[in-house]
Amino acid sequence: MTAVAALGTPTRRPIVFGIGLNKTGTRSLHEALEVLGYTPLHWGGPASRLAVERAEAEGVALLSHLGGHDAFSDILALSQRFDVLDAQYPESRFVLTTRSLDGWLASRRRHVERNRAEAAAGRYHGDFLEIDEDAWRAERAEHHARVRAHFAGRPEALLELDVEVDGRRGWDLLCPFLGLAVPDRPFPWQGRDPEA
Repeated sequence: MTAVAALGTPTRRPIVFGIGLNKTGTRSLHEALEVLGYTPLHWGGPASRLAVERAEAEGVALLSHLGGHDAFSDILALSQRFDVLDAQYPESRFVLTTRSLDGWLASRRRHVERNRAEAAAGRYHGDFLEIDEDAWRAERAEHHARVRAHFAGRPEALLELDVEVDGRRGWDLLCPFLGLAVPDRPFPWQGRDPEA
């Protein structure tokens, strides 16, 4: 896909990777990217993870088996490999969605509780069924530290969006980062439950 530069010269639009952990507004980022004209993939289930792992095993670029998309969010197999993506897809943009630790832990806990109820009813077959807040805290701290260290001094490559703090100014942060005009509509997480 292409975008039009300020002087009317066609330029290639950067691929966007949402690399925030689940329950940090990743779906809202997905919806915002749709509004901006991207063709994003959100989560995608086990098939997305397997496609990334297959590409890695074959020694090809990580998106090789995820065709048709130019933005990605809530795909842990990609989020954990942001450094590889950065090398394989130069000029890409990375968005680290985040939220307060307490809000994130509570949202994850509710998510697991819903999964358990769905599993008991035979409607959930995944493995996100354990509540381990100590492990979650460590996962978050390590992920954020790795992301910030990797992109240190490169504000053109990484944007941090806090779903609880930046909700009202999401477009004002995201659009300049991507070099796109601000749409004439509210950012998707305005008025939404911030745990989404």
